[in-house]
Amino acid sequence: MRKNQTSMTAIGIAIVRGIESEKPEGERICYDPYARQFTGGFLYNFVRFFDKLGYSERKGPGVMGFLTVRERHIDEFLKGQLQAGAGQVVILGAGLDARAYRFDELKKIRVFEVDHPASQASKKEKVKRIFGELPAHVTYVSIDFNLESLEQRLTESDYDKSLKTLFIWQGVTQYLMPEAVDSTLAFIARHSPAGSSVIFDYMYPTLLDGTIKRGEVNNMRSKRWASGEMLVFGIPEGTATAYLEQRGFIDVKDADSKFLHDAYFHGKNASRTVAHGYAIASAMVK
Repeated sequence: MRKNQTSMTAIGIAIVRGIESEKPEGERICYDPYARQFTGGFLYNFVRFFDKLGYSERKGPGVMGFLTVRERHIDEFLKGQLQAGAGQVVILGAGLDARAYRFDELKKIRVFEVDHPASQASKKEKVKRIFGELPAHVTYVSIDFNLESLEQRLTESDYDKSLKTLFIWQGVTQYLMPEAVDSTLAFIARHSPAGSSVIFDYMYPTLLDGTIKRGEVNNMRSKRWASGEMLVFGIPEGTATAYLEQRGFIDVKDADSKFLHDAYFHGKNASRTVAHGYAIASAMVK
């Protein structure tokens, strides 16, 4: 992402959450009452208009489906970890994530939102506009994952390594160098107690290198000059469990497109699709 530029990816994902949240309660997959307020009105309405025409599905079949089930899947994992005693939550690459504001349970514990300085500055202004002030339970930690140490930045922000912690890492890994992903996972494994957890989504290298032909990936590559967000990292299909176990994690769950479709798309949503090549992994600290 370019210096002093808010992430366009974060805005796009918030728009998807907002569009899904407008659907009837029995039909929507995820719900975020603040998503629309985090995005510009013109851009939101522009994307919604073309989505209703079916353009999004034609351009990237199953991508909107993946983004909505990703939100739901991570929400459910979050609820489970809170019930299991998580004492703090760290949201890595927070973007316009609204979990710290829409989950009442999170207002009772410490939440760290970690993100690039440009995205975070814009996010804080939006939060103040929506809620009147920055909430006391959220600590905003600015970082460039490819250049700075997560350990140093969190330690400076009073992160408590003795508390069972949930790390949420949504929509980020594919834009990082492999060394940055390894460094972040090493921090989680070494600086949070047993029973802590991490959940993140990732892409298959076959999607990144073009073996799997996807219109939305080609579009992201063609627009990288404007966004500054390069697609870099992936985990080969079927290897996430071994990848995480080698890095000090246990109880790995690897939710691929079929799992996510079968878990969330039924009834009125049965005909919706989840794009192949995207997956969500979760694991516990040993």
